[in-house]
Amino acid sequence: MNNRKVIIEIVAYNIESAMKAQEGGADRVEFCDNPAEGGTTPSYGAIAQVRQHLNIDVFVMIRPRGGDFLYSVEEYHAMKKDIEACKRLSVDGIVFGILKADGTLDKEKCKRLIDFARPLKVTCHRAFDMTKDPFQALEDCIDAGFDKILTSGQQQKAIEGVDLIRELILKANGRIVVMPGSGIDEGTVKEIVSKSSAAEIHFSARSVRESKMQFRNDKIGGMGTDEGKNWEIRTVDPERIRAIRGMVSG
Repeated sequence: MNNRKVIIEIVAYNIESAMKAQEGGADRVEFCDNPAEGGTTPSYGAIAQVRQHLNIDVFVMIRPRGGDFLYSVEEYHAMKKDIEACKRLSVDGIVFGILKADGTLDKEKCKRLIDFARPLKVTCHRAFDMTKDPFQALEDCIDAGFDKILTSGQQQKAIEGVDLIRELILKANGRIVVMPGSGIDEGTVKEIVSKSSAAEIHFSARSVRESKMQFRNDKIGGMGTDEGKNWEIRTVDPERIRAIRGMVSG
């Protein structure tokens, strides 16, 4: 590796995870809800608590539902109201993306929300990975005013899309930050950073802890589904962040 500092962003799906991310030395948190859907907008109260307890940058996911990134008029206005709430809570940035049905970035709607969000920083999330032409999407993101793009290189995992990520970083030429994310861990981070020359990376440092509940009704597998796990709490492992930091700093 080299001696340049790689910025580490940790995705956090609850308040505890965000606090653990800071404990582990993360530079920034992407705060979301609903990991099963790939992240949706967290509650106002949760955002407020994270902002109160973290002194690192907090970026908030603005995504009104799971599924695709083709939003109705009502969903668009919900996103605008959530951005307004984020500004009121003094977070540092937001994360969103809007596509058209033909697989292109909806540059006009994105630009309107970005202009409304300022002075917050704005990242285009992995809606980017669902576009039909990543190089056109790169230019559209720049034209719309995004500061960063989070991408797996249009593959399931960033390690599989690292060649495209490298090409995107070269094509961007400093005009926008292209940040690899998805599946980055101790086994892949060196190769991804080395091959792509990425200046920022995004990962989860995921850990699971046991519930502290003493009484457990084991007849219920999960709230709303029999696939859930009521007795496991998703969190972040600070030691994993430190370990990965060491791998990209030495």
